[in-house]
Amino acid sequence: MWITQLLQQLPELSAELVPGRAAPAQRPSPPPPAGLGARIREEREEALLLQQHGLVAPGHSAAPLRLYVSDALRDISDGVVELEEAVRDRLRLPRPRRAPVPERLKRIAALLDRVAADPVLAAHVRDETRRMARRCARALGDTETVVRISGRCPWCDSVSLRAFPDRGAVLCVNPACRCSERDCGCHDDPAYRHTWDEREWEATAR
Repeated sequence: MWITQLLQQLPELSAELVPGRAAPAQRPSPPPPAGLGARIREEREEALLLQQHGLVAPGHSAAPLRLYVSDALRDISDGVVELEEAVRDRLRLPRPRRAPVPERLKRIAALLDRVAADPVLAAHVRDETRRMARRCARALGDTETVVRISGRCPWCDSVSLRAFPDRGAVLCVNPACRCSERDCGCHDDPAYRHTWDEREWEATAR
């Protein structure tokens, strides 16, 4: 799920770097991160100092700076490279060849059956892809649609069921909820919740 989300949103994140690009109408522009003004002033001062010596600051232009987008893109790109290398090393596969980030994500996805057989590796892949997907969503200013579902959770009997239409998923938001599937992440990760996709939930709710 997290890999799919990254594949969908990374092109949007790259497009956000285009100078003067207006944010999509359905997505509010995210507020600039704390300290952005100071970082912009520092870069401009450095550029002016270099210009006095006949030099140009690398990448400096008069275009509006969106450093929080650039930082997120760099963090995610580096994270995907490191994750693929870690996965292949753990599975005793040759080092991956260079490739764009989307292709690397697809290669990781193609190895998920083998990853699932190693609980430690599976947890690492889950945590890292989730972290990067959330970083991407924050940089884009996304707010996920959540719909309350009537009825009680089949696992914990609480009224904490929520549907996430964008993901096509249903989950219980009760922090104490644990399912009966021993290999589910809800047993070893406090931030994880057992998730049903739409078809699974329809079958469960009957």
